[in-house]
Amino acid sequence: MPYLHQWDYLFAFGVIFAALDAFNIGANDVANSFATSVSSRSLTLRQACIAAALMEFLGAVLVGAKVAGTIKNGIISLSAFNGNAGVQLLGFTCALVASATWLMIATKKSWPVSTTYSIVSALAGVGVATGGADSVQWGWNNAKGIGAIFAGFIIAPGISAGFASIVYLITKYAVLDRKNSIRNGLMIAPVYFFTVAAVLTMSIVYKGAPSLKLDKLSKTTVALAIVLTGLVIAILSILFWLPYVHAKVIKKDYTIRWYHFFYGPLLWKRPAPTDIPEDAQFVPDYRVMHRDQKQLFNEKGEPIHTSTLGKNGEQPPSPQRTKESNDLDVENAPAANGAPVHSRDHPVPLEQLEEDPKQKIEGLWILPRNLWIIFRYKIIGALLHGSSVDIHAMQSGSGKEGDRMAAMHERAAQYPNETEHLYSFLQVLTACTNSFAHGSNDVANAVGPFAAIYYVWSNGVVTPKDTPTPTWILAFGGAMIVIGLATYGYNIMAVLGNKLTMHSPSRGFSMEFGAAITVLLASQYGIPVSTTMCITGATMGVGIISSGWKGLNWRGLGWIFLGWVLTVPVAGTAAGCLMGILLNAPHF
Repeated sequence: MPYLHQWDYLFAFGVIFAALDAFNIGANDVANSFATSVSSRSLTLRQACIAAALMEFLGAVLVGAKVAGTIKNGIISLSAFNGNAGVQLLGFTCALVASATWLMIATKKSWPVSTTYSIVSALAGVGVATGGADSVQWGWNNAKGIGAIFAGFIIAPGISAGFASIVYLITKYAVLDRKNSIRNGLMIAPVYFFTVAAVLTMSIVYKGAPSLKLDKLSKTTVALAIVLTGLVIAILSILFWLPYVHAKVIKKDYTIRWYHFFYGPLLWKRPAPTDIPEDAQFVPDYRVMHRDQKQLFNEKGEPIHTSTLGKNGEQPPSPQRTKESNDLDVENAPAANGAPVHSRDHPVPLEQLEEDPKQKIEGLWILPRNLWIIFRYKIIGALLHGSSVDIHAMQSGSGKEGDRMAAMHERAAQYPNETEHLYSFLQVLTACTNSFAHGSNDVANAVGPFAAIYYVWSNGVVTPKDTPTPTWILAFGGAMIVIGLATYGYNIMAVLGNKLTMHSPSRGFSMEFGAAITVLLASQYGIPVSTTMCITGATMGVGIISSGWKGLNWRGLGWIFLGWVLTVPVAGTAAGCLMGILLNAPHF
């Protein structure tokens, strides 16, 4: 193959910045998707990283090729390069450099921006620098031009808000507001399982995994595959999920463990425990604010804040706000092990922290014991740090910000933990659906330009109109996305979730499912919409429906919207200027 070895250094830059771009997509965009699940306590941060590792990778490898083709072939007219393969190689490299750099800055500053708009704007800037404004496909261009992509600026949040609101309204009036909400939730759950499974199946079949050629199947076969898959999942939920959850929330079996799930129908005959301790916890506490389960309202119909009392009416020993200060009174709230509490506003001095004897290096570092300590606690500990951060503490807020959040959360009704627990399972399923959709859609932002770079470098010619995206490139992008979430995604999650509106499993399920449907529909037509905009729109829709206009953090949403707007000129100008300077630089 006629490799362009004189441009090996450009290919090396392409590899580095494609990896960095995918890394920041994971740290920025995937964090957007899973912030809802983590904020509502349906998933821990580490569980979210594991789920994302599987679903993002599968989505990228199985169905990521269609949108990748749009990114690398649909933005810049191929005639702009005048048949010069080296110029095209340089152009896509400059686009990746500009996009990855902007995303790195935005992620560091905790700005949830659109990674889709970043790479699209960068490619547009390269096109203008190379062949003028006419070289960029500004119109619709069969749903592949700039016009189609930026139409999602309004369409994506709007459609997501609509879908999420409908799902939440059905959930609210069919289950949450009913007198026996737990019974209604158990009855309607198989319908939800069927619907979510059908949507996930459509995402695979309708977009047609290239290696499986599922898009070549007849419409009858496709319809049967979707319906039968949904029915199988619904039946499995009846056989295994219903008896497991019934034992937890109805029988209040505090002894049941996760592996009992596989006992299935045998759990119906499992006797309920008779010696239930007073402090037994049947399901997790999903409440953001500890209020009584009975919601009180004033004469205007607004929720009234009430403190949650302990077993004998006493206040639970948790961090409380003092009258003298808006800061959290962590001094009177020791951790479970008696260690001093550490927070962003009240850091514990390093000299007060005693080093764990197991982690203390004694003698020469090259000794076997010290090498194990360095590997286990320094290297592995650093790699796992991003998946062990306390997101809820970072989202709690302090001072005036904490007061604004408390007032915002006051307006939202909180439902019994037993009912919310039903939707934690569904939220995990929708989170995986959303993650699969994200992997299929947003991996293109990094691997699309890189696929063009690899084709030009390895073949020595300008990319044709339609070229396949190698599977190993999709896998490379998917792997970097997962690493980005696991190591740095917490930085974006901290400014999302409960900081925008109060989250719970039922709300989070509605948000994620509405966003997933929107992303999958857009990806079906090859339009790379922004998952950031989809989940933000879904959050707005559910937040307004459940808490009213004052139940949303409009200031936080405003900063997010500003980040979307700034992405276009910053990434486009940076890529265009870099391309123009390098293309016209003196050489000999």
